[in-house]
Amino acid sequence: MATSRPVFRRFVGAVVAGVALAATSGCTVPVDAVAGVSVTVDGRLLGVMMICGHHIDGATLYVESDDADKSVTVGSWTAARPHKAGLVIWPLESPAAGWTTTRALTPLTAGTAYTLYGGTKDNSWSTTDVSFTRADRDRLAPGEVLYDDVSDDGDESAVVVPLTRFKATACRDM
Repeated sequence: MATSRPVFRRFVGAVVAGVALAATSGCTVPVDAVAGVSVTVDGRLLGVMMICGHHIDGATLYVESDDADKSVTVGSWTAARPHKAGLVIWPLESPAAGWTTTRALTPLTAGTAYTLYGGTKDNSWSTTDVSFTRADRDRLAPGEVLYDDVSDDGDESAVVVPLTRFKATACRDM
């Protein structure tokens, strides 16, 4: 039995609409940078990003809330101009050249898990995120970076590495 043209056209139209919907309704932003944290000699918190190829316009530090769909922003920063491929480091606790503090960092509290990530204004690119506590920050030494490393089989684990290793391997390990 032959399929009539109107039925076939509706079928093709439905498939095209489904593909278009799937292509435009993705929930994730492509990742092309790695976020981490470090500290200064006097223990101040630093944001660290290794941007692998595109650009990043800003960063946010947040805490997950009891409502799974909401989080609480505890600090956010906007770059004066997009940061392109390479290493970017800036203080999270004070103003920094090339960054505007859009929400000043609130003091970190013991036992709270914080997450730092970066992204673009148009949500075209983002960084991986890094979760840490105040105790994690306190264990960092200057020149070390805490970030979430992704193994070859896709498992993520928090690691602390020298800044030179982070710079050399973060994009490769993504």
